[in-house]
Amino acid sequence: MATGNFWKYGLALGAGVAIGAVGAVLLSRGNINLKKACAGLLSRGLDIKDRAAGFAGTAKENLEDIAAEARYEQELRKNGEKPA
Repeated sequence: MATGNFWKYGLALGAGVAIGAVGAVLLSRGNINLKKACAGLLSRGLDIKDRAAGFAGTAKENLEDIAAEARYEQELRKNGEKPA
């Protein structure tokens, strides 16, 4: 089983290296259209990263609010009061 994963990851790594090498050769030849396409693609990737970071921040705030409410209700129960 471990051998199968080794080959799978090895092939994926090899494919990535090959694609990267081809990309480096094409970029070094000065193909301006390819450079613009890569810049555009990278820009979209950065947009996705920013949206994901915003979503993660919102989710973190919501979880912190839930945890604070849970601590408050726990305190009420400790003091013999009923949570609302």
